[in-house]
This record gives sequence, structure tokens and C-alpha cells, in this order.
Amino acid sequence: MKRRFQGLASTMQAEAEVADGVFLVRVDQVRYAKERQKPFYALRFSVLEPTPWVGRAFTARLYCSPKLLWKFSWFLRDFGYDTELLGRDEIDDKALVGLRGVVKLSNSVVNGRQVTNLDAFATAAAWASIDSSSRSQVAS
Repeated sequence: MKRRFQGLASTMQAEAEVADGVFLVRVDQVRYAKERQKPFYALRFSVLEPTPWVGRAFTARLYCSPKLLWKFSWFLRDFGYDTELLGRDEIDDKALVGLRGVVKLSNSVVNGRQVTNLDAFATAAAWASIDSSSRSQVAS
């Protein structure tokens, strides 16, 4: 027996469908991996704002090799990670889930594979002050 559910296919959004732009997001999943000499966190984010993108999700990597610790630290600081843990150089994967903040995304193709780049971060409180023209570029 076959059943038809109108709109079912639209709920299966491909992760690559999140456009380049600025988004208010929440960390939903965290996975640590070590690829050769480049350890990284694979983070799954869900979009909270702007409205046309709410509910969509994307995955991106944040490398934590010695050369890229500055960017990882920037992410942790702006997303409100526990300063006590950060002060002890400790990352608790469970403490990362649920953090909120603003990310600037760009998508690119590397070796034939779609990659989502995390270009910049800001605190969730900064979302209100982000100029509306930046948001409208994302919504289109």
C-alpha cells in the first residue's frame, strides 16, 4: 500500500541548501575527530533566524590544531562557552550543545565536495544590532 503525504519531500532539506550569509544559530550536535595532524570538531547547527531559514540545519568543521586555536577560541568565547572550563583548557562536548550565537557562512567546493565555512562569529545578543541589509541578503 502506498500513501501520499503532501509536503513530505520538502522536510528533507539538503544541508548544502543553507545559503551564504549571516545566521543566528544553535549548536545541536558535536563530534570530535582527528584527521592526520588536524583535529577538529564537526558541529551541527540549526538556524534560529532569519525567518525564511528557521529549522534548517548545516554541519561545519572547526579545526583545533595549534595554528587554528585562535578561531576555535573565538567561537567558544562568542557562543558563551563556560569561561571556567576554557580557563583550564578543557572542552566538554556536552557543554557545547545548546550554545547560541551568530555565524557568517560561505559555501565552497573542495575536491568536488560541498564545504560550509564558518567565516566569522558574534554573540547571540549581537543579532539585534546586525544591520537589516545583511539579513536581507540571506533571506533572498
